[in-house]
Amino acid sequence: MGYFIDMSTGRLAGDDERHQVVALVHPPQSTFELGCAAEVFGTDREGLERRYDFRVCTERPGAVATSAGYTMMVTEGLSALETADTIVIPGWKPLDALLSPATRSALLRAHRRGARVVTICTGAFALAQTGLLDGRRATTHWIRAGELAAQFPRVVVDPDVLYIDHGTIATSAGAGAGMDLCLHLVRADHGAGYAAKVASHMVMPPHREGGQAQYVTAPSWPAAHDSLARLLTWVTDRLGEPITVDDMADQVQLSPRTLARRFADQLGSSPGQWLLTQRITAARVLLEESDLSVEAIALRVGLASATNLRRRFHRALRTTPAAYRRAFRSPRLPPVHRTD
Repeated sequence: MGYFIDMSTGRLAGDDERHQVVALVHPPQSTFELGCAAEVFGTDREGLERRYDFRVCTERPGAVATSAGYTMMVTEGLSALETADTIVIPGWKPLDALLSPATRSALLRAHRRGARVVTICTGAFALAQTGLLDGRRATTHWIRAGELAAQFPRVVVDPDVLYIDHGTIATSAGAGAGMDLCLHLVRADHGAGYAAKVASHMVMPPHREGGQAQYVTAPSWPAAHDSLARLLTWVTDRLGEPITVDDMADQVQLSPRTLARRFADQLGSSPGQWLLTQRITAARVLLEESDLSVEAIALRVGLASATNLRRRFHRALRTTPAAYRRAFRSPRLPPVHRTD
C-alpha cells in the first residue's frame, strides 16, 4: 500500500466535512469506469452515513458522448477540480488523445495543492501526459500495458497487478479493478469497517489486495466441487484459531500444492497471504470498533501476540495499531487511553 495515515490530510474517520470526489470525463467516455467511481463515492445507502460528495466535470461542459452510444449532460467545467480532494480519470479514449494544455494545467495545480489523482483502466494514458507518473510504478488493463509503456517510457508499467497506490497518485487495471481501487481508497480514508459496509451494500468482496494478479489461469468459473467458497467461510469463522495452510488443505482434502494452485486460479493469491490478509483486516475492524487491547486483538484474530500483530500490521500498512486506532476509531466510542 502507498496511501497511509497522515494526520494532516483531514481524511480521517469522524470528519464533519465530506471528502470531495470529482470525475474528469472525456468523450467517448466509458460508462463502466465512470460507474465504478460513481457507485463507490456517489451513491446514497440506507443506514450508512455518506462521507463523500461526488461530481462530474469535463473540459467543455455540455453533451459528452459515451462509448455505450448515448450522450450524457455534464454541467461543470475544469473549475470543479480546484476544490476536489480526489480526482478520478475513469478511462481515456482514444488512447493517443492529447491532453489539452488547460486540462493538464488543472490536474497539475490540483496535485500541487494536495489533491489525490486516481486513474481507472486507460485513464493512466491521460495522467501519464502530465508527467506525474514519470519514475513511478503504474498499471492499466493488461491488454493496454504494452502501449502505455511504449508511449511513456519514463513510466514503470506493471501489467500484473490490480492497482498501485502511491498516496496522492493511484492507478488501477481495467473493469472490476477500478472498483477494487475505489474501495481501497475508502479504507484508506475511513477505515476497514466503513469500507466493508460499503462493499456489503454493493455485494462486493470488501478487500482485494492491489498486488493480486489482474487475471487468473482458470479458463472459466470453477465447478462447484472446485470452489473455495466453503473453505473461505470455514477459515473466516475461525480466525482466532491457529490455522495453518496444511489445516486448510486437510479441510478440503487437497494437498498443499493443489490448494495453492486453486488459490492462484480463483483468488490470485497464495493461501498463506490470503489468510494473513483476513487476520489483518479483522484486526483493523476491532481497532476501529472495540476497546480491546492490542494483545487481546492479536489473540482474537489468530496472530498470537501483540508483538506479532504490530510487526505484521506495520509491514502491511506502514503504521502501528495504536496510530491506526487513533485515526479510525469510531466516533461513537469513548477514547482509548492505553498506548499499546
